[in-house]
Amino acid sequence: MTGSGPCVSRELPSAATVSLPRHLPKQGSFLSSRVDGAHCWLTDLSGYNTRWAKIILPRLIKKENSVETPVAVSIFFGANDSSLKGENPKQHVPLDEYRANLRDMVQYLTSAGIPQERVILITPPPLHEAAWEKECILKGCKLNRLNAVVGEYADACVQAARDCGTDVLDLWALMQKDNQDFSSYLSDGLHLSPVGNEFLFLNLWPLLDKKLSSLPWLLPYWKDVEEAKPELSLLGDGDH
Repeated sequence: MTGSGPCVSRELPSAATVSLPRHLPKQGSFLSSRVDGAHCWLTDLSGYNTRWAKIILPRLIKKENSVETPVAVSIFFGANDSSLKGENPKQHVPLDEYRANLRDMVQYLTSAGIPQERVILITPPPLHEAAWEKECILKGCKLNRLNAVVGEYADACVQAARDCGTDVLDLWALMQKDNQDFSSYLSDGLHLSPVGNEFLFLNLWPLLDKKLSSLPWLLPYWKDVEEAKPELSLLGDGDH
């Protein structure tokens, strides 16, 4: 459910994902402003973990739907799975199960005709504990996540990607590279802010672009449309 850039008017849907950040910029998703004519499927499973996502994945991408096989699928889970069991047992998923669930989802996609080289796993972002603790207190609960624990789930996601042969975007590591202040990437210490979504796009797009670059054009780029007789460009053989 993600896609972007000027090269997205292709014959196949440019991208699809299983999950996106809960809080998206006001103008839409971090990709919608960059998508022009692509078929993009955005599924924001707010509050979900991999245990539940694995169950509903066959409803989102069906094996018999071979006509519109996604060119790219990104799977973005871990922020909820990594909740502390004692404070948030409903969303918590044990580390080994989290890694196994990611592998199972990739295997399902493969069985649905989407090879692993089209899949991108995305680790959870880092947790700003001080900011998130304030949110928890407002909700009448204790701090229910720790950044060090989130890091363990990020490592498990990277390992699952290696096991399955998929691409992986280690958002947890990238946002903390060189000990930088990552607080601006998060709106409340947990969920991505508009700045965080932009950071995600900038790092995700190169991986998507590799998967889209070999696809043929379906429609011309808008600057290439013949001004006097647009039908020559839009109703031709698409070779523009």
